[in-house]
This record gives sequence, structure tokens and C-alpha cells, in this order.
Amino acid sequence: MSNNFSDQEALDNCITETDIPGLPDPYKGKVREVYELGNNKIGIVVTDRISAFDYIMKQAIPFKGQILNQLAAFSFDKVKDIVATHIIDVPHPNVTIAKKCDPIPIEVVIRGYLTGHAWRTYKSGKRVLCGVNLPEGLKEHDKFPNPILTPATKAKEGHDEDISEAEILSRNIVTPELWHKIREIALKLFKKGTEVAAKQGLILVDTKYEFGLYEGELTLIDEVHTTDSSRYFYKEGYEERQAKGKGQKQLSKEFLREWLMEHNFQGLEGQTLPDLPDEFRMEVFERYAELFEMLTGKEFEPVLEKDINKTLADIFS
Repeated sequence: MSNNFSDQEALDNCITETDIPGLPDPYKGKVREVYELGNNKIGIVVTDRISAFDYIMKQAIPFKGQILNQLAAFSFDKVKDIVATHIIDVPHPNVTIAKKCDPIPIEVVIRGYLTGHAWRTYKSGKRVLCGVNLPEGLKEHDKFPNPILTPATKAKEGHDEDISEAEILSRNIVTPELWHKIREIALKLFKKGTEVAAKQGLILVDTKYEFGLYEGELTLIDEVHTTDSSRYFYKEGYEERQAKGKGQKQLSKEFLREWLMEHNFQGLEGQTLPDLPDEFRMEVFERYAELFEMLTGKEFEPVLEKDINKTLADIFS
């Protein structure tokens, strides 16, 4: 990675929020800020905010937004033959111009391995996750016989909640026909993501997809196969580490979750969100940059953005 500025400059110039004069206030998600641009288009600004356990950290990660946005653009391009995507243009490292879709309020989570939330559920003794029966005798990071689909409701506030496919249909969140199509496409996307990762020496462990409808057409939105939406293991040494019961080397936000748990935070009542030290923030950035470079085969070249609001005003005008 090449740059001509210091770590301190990078830390001091994180994009944490935007405000563009003359445009309505954006919709603010955990990471993205979305501006209405008219003509069925939206401007998505990917900030450097980072979240875990449904909480936004008090400190941001340098260039995380640029990495996510560019990695999403790379991955959307890889799957555009499977499903329509919302991408129209990527005019800036932090910005995507996209189709304005009616979002479907379900996070479609596909898991290939017993890791993270699935492992924590399994370790607690439960053998059913989102209506899916989990095999006995598995250990952490074991591969499932086949990828499983474990959806979650997309909460406007607070925590997303696990939901079974049967509940999605019984609540009439989507029609059976649309859900069948979403399910089929999600599994195809996971297969493609797995193939792309494998070529670069990585294992796609699990991921989430979000969909919307654009003029009635099912469309992939938000992000795809990024560090925020996916978990990756290093392919080399996976089998050996599993056989020896060692932890897996991974590139994902689990690194942040584990740090937070070590500092007594899991988003539970009465817990205090810790500050992220500068050294750790740079370490998280380096993890993100490493995944970008491994997946794309390209060097990540950060752009130090000192006045994002002026830049956005020019792009969105």
C-alpha cells in the first residue's frame, strides 16, 4: 500500500458523518449515509464508522469506507450475471450512485461453517438456528455438509433478530414466490463468492445479502462479500488447524468483536462501550486493506479526503 501521509493524518481525517448544503438530510445507517438524488437514484456515502454487536464504535477506522465501497464495487461486478445489482456508478472511493430500491426487510445470511454467532449458539447447547437443524458432533469452524440459510429481520432500531424461513412466510414479509427466488439467488451468490475467494487463497465462511425491488425486479443492494458483510478464513493451513483444534486465521470483523469481548463488551445492558486505541484502529485498517488486496489482487491506494462535504456537493450537483 502506498501513501504519502502519516498514520496520525489518517486517524485525524476519518469520515464519520456528512452534511451537504442544499440537499435533504441523509438517511444514516450504521456505516452508510444515503442521499436522495431524484430520478430514482440515491447517493450512498460509505463512512469510516464501524459497528459491532449493533453498536457504532466511538472511534472510526481510517479509509474503511473507501475499502468497503471499492470492495463492494468489485464484488457486485463479479455477481451481476446472477442477479441485477443497484450499482449505477462509483465516482469517488467513498461514493456509490445507485438505483433507489424498495428494500426487503430481511438480512439473508448464508453460513458455510460453524463460526461466530452460529458457534456461540451451538456452544450454548442449542441445535436449531433460524429453524435449521444443526448436526451433532461439530466443533468450532467445522464446515457444514451444505451451506445453511439463517435469516435475520432488518431492524430500523436496536438489534436485528434471527428468524426462520417459516416465520418469514407466516408473517407475510414476502410472498412464497419471492422468498423462493431470494433463497435460490442467495445460494448462487454464496457459491460464486466462494469460488472468487478460493482463487485468491481464501475461504468465504459466511456472509449476508440484502435485496430490494427496483421497478418490480429483484435487485441486490447494500454491499456484497465485503469485510463488513462477510467472514473469510485463510485457505492455506485450514485443515491442519482444524485437525489440531487450533483457531483459524481470519479476515473479518470478528477480530473487532473478539477485542470488544476481551474488554467486557457484547452490547449487553449495563456494559460500557470501550474506546478504540489509535494503534488498534490502525491494526483494524490493516486487516481491511489486506482483505481488499487479497480478494482483488490490487494494491489499496488510500485517498486522504480533507473536505468530504465539498467533494460530495460537486458529485451530487
